[in-house]
Amino acid sequence: MHIDHHPLLDAHVFTTTFARPLGETPTPPEIFALLSLQSEAPFRSDDAVREAVRVLLRHGGFKPSGRSKPASEYLIRAVGDGVLSSINACVDVCNIVSLHSGLPISVVDLAKATRPFKIAITPPGSSYVFNASGQAIDLGGLVCLYDAEGPCANAVKDAQRTKTDAQTTQTLTVIWGTAALPGRASQAETWYRQLLHALGAATADVVAESSSS
Repeated sequence: MHIDHHPLLDAHVFTTTFARPLGETPTPPEIFALLSLQSEAPFRSDDAVREAVRVLLRHGGFKPSGRSKPASEYLIRAVGDGVLSSINACVDVCNIVSLHSGLPISVVDLAKATRPFKIAITPPGSSYVFNASGQAIDLGGLVCLYDAEGPCANAVKDAQRTKTDAQTTQTLTVIWGTAALPGRASQAETWYRQLLHALGAATADVVAESSSS
């Protein structure tokens, strides 16, 4: 995977293969219990983490606030308000790691995406639909994951066209880490993959090549 030069981005990317479709892979209660602000985790988010993520997203000119705030900030509020329920094992684990690390995370269904992939800042005027009701997000200036058809995921809202569903068996994950928090994305990836392995899934590294400038 190619990653355009970005002075702050510390993206960690890997694939996951589930033994059965997600519709047949329930989240064990002991894992879902981690989706709580009071549960034990290797790290905790705080104001410094939230600001570092926002600075990362501002680099290309994007404004990460209001309805366009990082997904990790939405999670903290949703979990605190008790409005977040189980979606599927893949998304539940993603939410657990994002909640506690404070880092936004994207998950793409590989059967719905078209290689090659890259990560780049999206030009002004770009957008995509992010939910089943057809709502769109303005992507201008936001660093995004692209497949052959265009942008499909980012740290705010992933595209509807590549989201997981009950038939999903293989995914691509992007942890949107920042160089301002050295080692945090790596720590998040390690815990994330441990949780996936506990579900019986297999994970594999994705080789990323970055532009030097």
